Amino acid sequence: MFEKLEILQMAQAMASHAALRQNAISQNVANADTPGYAARDVESFADTYDAAGDGQLKATRPGHLGANGTFTAHEITRHDPGTMSPNGNSVSIEEEMVKGVEVKQQHDLALAIYKSSMGILRTSLGRT
Repeated sequence: MFEKLEILQMAQAMASHAALRQNAISQNVANADTPGYAARDVESFADTYDAAGDGQLKATRPGHLGANGTFTAHEITRHDPGTMSPNGNSVSIEEEMVKGVEVKQQHDLALAIYKSSMGILRTSLGRT
């Protein structure tokens, strides 16, 4: 019952998005010296989460029509002007470090949302 709450689904989707983005960043760092490697990233969580709904109502119960409640994000090739090195590599270690901090903040936010929601549920059930 509680796994169907939209706030918990959003927190899980945000954590999954952060993990996918961290994976892309780690691949970029690992291939920083690979000639011709194009840096990758993941579309923003807000854009992909909004697109998952396609402007339709979200299902809060299994009987609701027209909503599947799925969330998917995909890696994309990043095209940043001015970051191409002479060997064709577009990875900037400094930029990847900044993106890594952003991902940690996003993951921490997802955990905070989940923890807060669980606290509210426990309080509503009379447990602490």
